[in-house]
Amino acid sequence: MVKEQKMKLTAAPQEQSDTILVQVWKMLSVYAQATGVVVYVFDHNYLPIQNDSPKPCNEMHVNAIRQAVEKGGSYVYTCEEGRMCWASPVYHDGVFIGAAIGSSPGDEERIKALAEIMFLCIESISADSENYYETMRRRAEQQADLSARINELQSRYSNTDQAPGYPLDKERMLLSSLRRGDAETAQRILNELLAVLLYSYPNNFKYIQFRAIELVVLITRADINPGYTERTVLETNNYYLKQIQDAAAVEELIDILHITVERMAGQIFSFQGVRHASALRKAERFIWENYTRKISLEEIAGVSGLSPPYFSTIFKEEMGENLSSYLNRLRVEKASHLLLETELTLSDIAGSCGFEDQSWFSKIFKTFTGTSPGKYRSQGGSMVKEISENNFSDDFKTLINK
Repeated sequence: MVKEQKMKLTAAPQEQSDTILVQVWKMLSVYAQATGVVVYVFDHNYLPIQNDSPKPCNEMHVNAIRQAVEKGGSYVYTCEEGRMCWASPVYHDGVFIGAAIGSSPGDEERIKALAEIMFLCIESISADSENYYETMRRRAEQQADLSARINELQSRYSNTDQAPGYPLDKERMLLSSLRRGDAETAQRILNELLAVLLYSYPNNFKYIQFRAIELVVLITRADINPGYTERTVLETNNYYLKQIQDAAAVEELIDILHITVERMAGQIFSFQGVRHASALRKAERFIWENYTRKISLEEIAGVSGLSPPYFSTIFKEEMGENLSSYLNRLRVEKASHLLLETELTLSDIAGSCGFEDQSWFSKIFKTFTGTSPGKYRSQGGSMVKEISENNFSDDFKTLINK
């Protein structure tokens, strides 16, 4: 787990904190009487606000609170005395001010239900915390996925002198997914990009921030829906850039990038607001269902309801590339995933992605990625060796140093 991804626990003004924690204690006292559980409330220093204290397992409870903070919700565990316990953090205006611990014997389902009830009680009384809890849950999911990907990279590179460089090919895949309106795939590819950055530069927050700025510019200045003006595009660009610049921790950068991808997926060009939207949408669906075999312009045009010459013309006008290039790019993207995620032979991958033969597959693959399929696989992806911080333009430097 990357150190910068840890949440920084800061305290709210003491008077406010004390008032809210007393309210939490009163509410949970009623909760305890109704359910028969034992409840403790801690302040931001992990000290119980009531006289009695769970001393035998205090260190374990404190660790559980930290786990609950990282998770963004309840954390269920078993204490040293064998009792089932659950922890929930308390926030005020997005700031950690304390936590509550519940404890009771019982089966797992009952404990989970009790933990959820306590969490809802705390959430209802924590002022302005609803969005913050949601943010923490979202970040916990992002961190879990990234941790798994970083572990994969550690397994692949820890015993070799080779290190992953920045995967420029995945940037192209990310934009391609956004153009299709495929936000889910875009989020996955974004995490693949971020995992390489976090693995390669675990203690270099500034460098990761630089890369985040590049990604935001790349995403927000992609093929925007024709309904958006240049001014709107620039305002969107500046909004997310400002958020990246103001971020104080890696988990904030990651969250901002995911939010940017999710929101831009609905704005980046994906057959919305164009003259031949219906025809292009039908054609795209047909291509995605049949790219694994040889398909002709006549077939695709027939599905769209347009003549082949006219379809070819409007496809290039609206998509910014000709049909052949679009098909090859799609097939290369699919092939790149199979190269890294399966042990299929190059010949089998060529056939399953709609290439005529392995020789043609290698030629087209190198055109799009700059490397052969075999080398791409052996290097864990088409990655450049390293891009230094000096590769940023003067505009970026000015932006960062403001």
